[in-house]
Amino acid sequence: MFKINKPGLLTTVQDLGRYGYQKVGIVACGAMDQFAHRVANLLVGNEENDATLEITMMGPSLTFDINTLLSICGGEFDATINGERIRPWRTVLVKKGDELKVGSCRSGFRAYLAIAGGIDVPAVMGSKSTYLRAGIGGYNGRALKAGDTVKSGKLSDLSQKLLQYVTKENPQKPIIEAEWSIASDLLTDYDTARPVRVVKGRQFNLFTEQSLQQFYREEFDITPQSDRMGYRLKGAPLSLETKTDMLSEAVSFGTIQVPSDGQPIILTADRQTTGGYPKIAQIASVDFSRIAQLKPGDKVRFTEIAHSVAEKLYLKREHSLLQLKQGLLLKTLF
Repeated sequence: MFKINKPGLLTTVQDLGRYGYQKVGIVACGAMDQFAHRVANLLVGNEENDATLEITMMGPSLTFDINTLLSICGGEFDATINGERIRPWRTVLVKKGDELKVGSCRSGFRAYLAIAGGIDVPAVMGSKSTYLRAGIGGYNGRALKAGDTVKSGKLSDLSQKLLQYVTKENPQKPIIEAEWSIASDLLTDYDTARPVRVVKGRQFNLFTEQSLQQFYREEFDITPQSDRMGYRLKGAPLSLETKTDMLSEAVSFGTIQVPSDGQPIILTADRQTTGGYPKIAQIASVDFSRIAQLKPGDKVRFTEIAHSVAEKLYLKREHSLLQLKQGLLLKTLF
């Protein structure tokens, strides 16, 4: 259990999403940066879908009343326990009475705080994710506030073994964190200078040749009107060869649709279930995390890859996550 001293700018409970209900208009929600969410959970012995705290731009201050494990993954945030800095992307022991402070982001936009046992809140339609617009899921359907008391769940066998392992690793240190971390080649490259990889959307061929060239050649600004539902972009307007009436179609995380003003919108975690605008592209799933770490004022560029390449990149990342799981299990055997 821990108490929220300061909530940060926007701190919500998220898991991997609420699926199976989009046909009746219930949005999926879930962590924006699912890769960081999954790794944070793995590092404390949780299941990948266990609920974490999604921290946006400026983090919270928490006081713990138990000894447990935590991990912070995602964007680069300043984080301390009792004033001592802790490192991201690794397993950290926090003791009863310790205060964790997560400051502002130095790069990226979101971080994920996993606690051993996960965040213990009721599941709504199979998910603990917070959907702020509807006020459902998470902690009473809202962002965390000062004074909230949040429970953690029961520790798994792996969490208990990791807790014992980290505790005995450096018992005399005031802050105990694992000396090992995940391999650098597994970390998502959040470099904003690199173009985001996309595959062609269903209506790609309906756009003018000039618009298609602009889409891949020009930079787009992420506007302040962006949120968890979608990122509104500003750049050279994109246009169709001829005006076309469309029926609404299903959309997913990373769908890039172009409304009548020609300014693209990237749909993200809290996206609507269907969309009636032409879809010029779909972001490769391996780059969802990079989109999640962009913030208003940042710029984004796109580059096309084949669908088969996107699949291979996805499978390579999943294989790396499987290796991380196996490595953590091996740590507890010796």
